[in-house]
Amino acid sequence: MRMAVYDVLIVGGGIAGLYAALQFPKDVQILLLTKGEAGISGSALAQGGIAAVLEHDDDSYELHFADTMTAGGNKNNPSAVEQLIREGPAAVRDIIRLGVDFDAEENGALQKTLEGGHSRRRIMHRRDQTGAEIIRALWERVREKANITIQEYTVLCKLAALPDGFSAQTVNTKFQQSGSFCAGFVILATGGIGQAYRYTTNPAISTGDGIRIASTLGAKIKNLHYVQFHPTAMPPRQDERSCFLVSEAVRGEGACLLNRDGERFMQSYDERLELAPRDVISRAIIKESRRLGGDTRFYLDITHKGSAWLEKRFPAIFAACSGRGLDMGRESVPVFPCQHYLMGGIDVDLDGKTTVPRLYAAGECAHTGLHGANRLASNSLPEALVWGRHAALNIMRCIRSGYAMPRGAERDGERCEPVDRTASAILPSLIDEIRALLQESCFVFADKQAIPAALARVEEIRKKLDACPDAGNPELCEVKSIAFAAKMILEGHRDEPEAV
Repeated sequence: MRMAVYDVLIVGGGIAGLYAALQFPKDVQILLLTKGEAGISGSALAQGGIAAVLEHDDDSYELHFADTMTAGGNKNNPSAVEQLIREGPAAVRDIIRLGVDFDAEENGALQKTLEGGHSRRRIMHRRDQTGAEIIRALWERVREKANITIQEYTVLCKLAALPDGFSAQTVNTKFQQSGSFCAGFVILATGGIGQAYRYTTNPAISTGDGIRIASTLGAKIKNLHYVQFHPTAMPPRQDERSCFLVSEAVRGEGACLLNRDGERFMQSYDERLELAPRDVISRAIIKESRRLGGDTRFYLDITHKGSAWLEKRFPAIFAACSGRGLDMGRESVPVFPCQHYLMGGIDVDLDGKTTVPRLYAAGECAHTGLHGANRLASNSLPEALVWGRHAALNIMRCIRSGYAMPRGAERDGERCEPVDRTASAILPSLIDEIRALLQESCFVFADKQAIPAALARVEEIRKKLDACPDAGNPELCEVKSIAFAAKMILEGHRDEPEAV
């Protein structure tokens, strides 16, 4: 059989993938894969907002630059930071043109909130559902484009390099159908690795597939141990793994952190109090917990704002609390750190290019160097826009300069084997074990003594997975990705010098 051919394959339906797709002209054929239903992504869960300096009367690029570098422990790539703060404002204005409806004041000016690590109010938002609003608008525009083919519920299982592009093998998990095709260029926008941890704010699709697949092609993977733990996630209910995030913006609007005794404690750890960066607050909570004998009862209190105001400003968070029997206008909300974001990933340059020709990455799966060792709140959404755009524009320059493209009529495609799920029975227990190993050795503070044994066990699990029949089994692909991420995280912490 002959394989279908596309100019560009985009893997991922979050903000980076969607915005990249919209940059291409109508004569470029795009295939956009989403692992689940359209609209499900890490981007869609982003609550707080999008950071950009739109006016300079009380803010500046220099201040945003300094805040980003400070939050990242000065381990950031200054060129990447400069690119974000200079190009982010234009990207924000562009998505407004595309239909994103941010909250505005009565005079029409955009509302801006404050979040931890920011020295100025520069975060635009749509209540507490900013990511969902951006995703809504971008999907509407993508569906209008005749040159963009969308395949939902589709897992990329294999990607192989060709002289003029890539061949890909996929499985549609809704219809249990496998497929093959070719593409001249690939943009990986597959999100983070949250499912490698026992508790995460990430969606179920965040298994790090793009990172593992890029590695098999020879792409450089960098700083995968730079994992961010958000300090204010609501503990999961019984038999749940997913933690509901209580946005950074709640602290920006005046919420205080309390320990089990109802006392504020951040003054003992950082002069910025509740508006310190996420890593600082997460570490402070763990230290305070240890001081109190391991007690994990911590609370976020914003009752002084009242229920009516909170329900209007934070409707999704207010509803989530109500679903747990809490009125956040009258009661403090229980919180604790939880895995949230990946700062490392597939190493890319300022155009989103990886070390593999024709392979690009954007969004959370990419390591741009922007965030350093800790992401400043609300810098992820503009990063997805800026690097998604750069990747697309760089690909267009290559196409227009005459890069050879695959021709399906002259290439015989391989028939995909039936999906072999004989390995699926052992996968849940292996996932649980990997998650337990990471949770115990790499949660907020890395346990250097526990890492060698954890790493040895992860390597054993990886060997077991490699021995499993592999005929496009999407569940096996995901567990392999989780195991690969765990290996890289553990190795990164093992090799990281001890903090002075």
